[in-house]
Amino acid sequence: MKNISTLEKILRIKFKDKNILIKSLTHKSYSNNNNEKLEFLGDRVVGLILSRKLYDLYPNESEGTLDKRFSKLVNKKTFYEISQKIKLKNFLFLGKSSKGGQPINKNIISDACEALIGAVFLDHGYDSAKELILRLWKNHLFESNITIVDSKTKLQEYSLKKYQKLPIYKLENKTGPNHYPVFKISVKLDNSKKYYGIGLSKQDAEQKAADKILKNLD
Repeated sequence: MKNISTLEKILRIKFKDKNILIKSLTHKSYSNNNNEKLEFLGDRVVGLILSRKLYDLYPNESEGTLDKRFSKLVNKKTFYEISQKIKLKNFLFLGKSSKGGQPINKNIISDACEALIGAVFLDHGYDSAKELILRLWKNHLFESNITIVDSKTKLQEYSLKKYQKLPIYKLENKTGPNHYPVFKISVKLDNSKKYYGIGLSKQDAEQKAADKILKNLD
């Protein structure tokens, strides 16, 4: 059994129900009693708390700008960075297929972070979840006033302006084991050829495909 009390010390939270903490750390490759539903809950809890915080921090910003800030705070990359901060991968329960020579898929770690927030919410309530989220996301909330527009957003804005249509993304291929999938995604605009991106998540592959097509626009 992993020493989950160490994780509790890192979080500064003592769980009343240890089983819910263990469940939040359990990947579906390890057990059917896994963290997927807690991940669903945690995602919504984080969204509620961070959206309210942004509303308070930036009262004069437009809805569109707040939405871009929000998207940056709740993407997989940020969840992974938060997970690294609390050394979350050391406490995960993974099946044998996830214990090979390859590193753990970052998405598995990010998803577990969402599930952990869901577990805190169920075990300790809204106020404790809010305190933890604002503490863990503090640097991300205040690190910059610059909103970075990603490649997918740029491509969407270009396509809508020129063609009045959204870009078309398509999953072309998925390879590798379930714990370390590789996605190949294509994207095209109206009457354009396809451009491809490959990544360890659909989102990453879509961003890379969008970046390629942007570099080849007239």
